[in-house]
Amino acid sequence: MSCAEAAEGNGEKGTALRMGNHFGQFAKLVAIIFALGITPATSIAQSQSSASQTEEVGAQLTDAAPVGLTSDEIVAKMLARNHLRNEQLRRYSAVRTYEIRNLEGKLAAQAVVRVDYEAPDKKTFNKTSEKGSGIVRHLVFDRLIQSEGETSAGREHHDSAITAANYTFVLAGMEEVGPYHCFILEATPKRKDKYLFEGKIWIETEDFAVAKIAGHPAKKPSFWVNRADFVRQYQRIDGFWFPFRDETSVEVKMYGRRVFTVDHQQYVVNPANPLQAETGGAGDRD
Repeated sequence: MSCAEAAEGNGEKGTALRMGNHFGQFAKLVAIIFALGITPATSIAQSQSSASQTEEVGAQLTDAAPVGLTSDEIVAKMLARNHLRNEQLRRYSAVRTYEIRNLEGKLAAQAVVRVDYEAPDKKTFNKTSEKGSGIVRHLVFDRLIQSEGETSAGREHHDSAITAANYTFVLAGMEEVGPYHCFILEATPKRKDKYLFEGKIWIETEDFAVAKIAGHPAKKPSFWVNRADFVRQYQRIDGFWFPFRDETSVEVKMYGRRVFTVDHQQYVVNPANPLQAETGGAGDRD
């Protein structure tokens, strides 16, 4: 092997190593952001201290949006409704499309994954297709799926729930989010924790469900990350609320900004026979 060939080989290895480190840091951050404020129908965001409060609020729920509610009352009603929805959800399936692109829109990697959930905490993932960089798919998508599986199975737990124990809430007004009429709450974390966020929450006024969350981590998760912002949108399907789209924009030192998205589609909720659940139900956003 000539000196030139050796130098070229070392250069390629160095580039691959730097890329691996870069996307490794990116993967850790995306996993953290993906856990921020998660409130799907499968998550009961309440502690033991709030359980009795949830029962009291649950007895007072009505279909109409009350006037003059405080921010804490809105959150309490949201927790109560989450609890009721969670008790009724037996299983669901969905198809997710994971993508990473640069600011110009060039695709770095993509994976299409079927997700199956069975109460109370079983979640399985099966890839149906993938393309783009194998390094990115392995370091970002595979790690994210593994992290979510560990969290759902109880092997890993982070107190990131949207509760008064973790956040101070201020009612900032009302706004339409797609087809949903929502309260807007400003959420300020009560401690600097990378698993909490600072931003806004949009809570639908009839179901008291989270329709949208936008913000950034309360604590900078890595030296290599200059800034990270996320937007998570939800949709109502058959009376339950599920993720619709996640978008995370991360600015990494020396590598610029990357945009990570997850689109959630083809939901099938509480099928009588899971083997027959091959076509997705229609949500409000369809």
